[in-house]
Amino acid sequence: QVQLVESGGGLVQAGDSLRLSCAASERTVSSYAMGWFRQAPGKEREFVVVTSRGGMLTSYADSVKGRFSISRDNAANTMYLQMNSLKAEDTAVYYCAAAAPLSQWVVYTTSNEYDYWGQGTQVTVSS
Repeated sequence: QVQLVESGGGLVQAGDSLRLSCAASERTVSSYAMGWFRQAPGKEREFVVVTSRGGMLTSYADSVKGRFSISRDNAANTMYLQMNSLKAEDTAVYYCAAAAPLSQWVVYTTSNEYDYWGQGTQVTVSS
């Protein structure tokens, strides 16, 4: 059973940085396609950044390109989301997700393609 636990959220001011962590059960990070999604109040869940199994491919949402970056530590089974230059519109609950991939050359950008989800961590950016 894949388990995902996010941490690192909080209340920050616009322009600040945060790093979110997603601790995964054994070998999940290296064996699954992984992603970060977010959901703001009254809005649908949207992808932030997704990566293929092994990290060969990565895709960022236009709204976060140049500000956010994804990384992973396979030995620690942990995925990270570094968020810089935060804006008020980045306020949301952030989720990490894992999908059993068809190949290492596929990224999944829609939430219904993911099999496992964490409980989410709240990020609030004050303007």
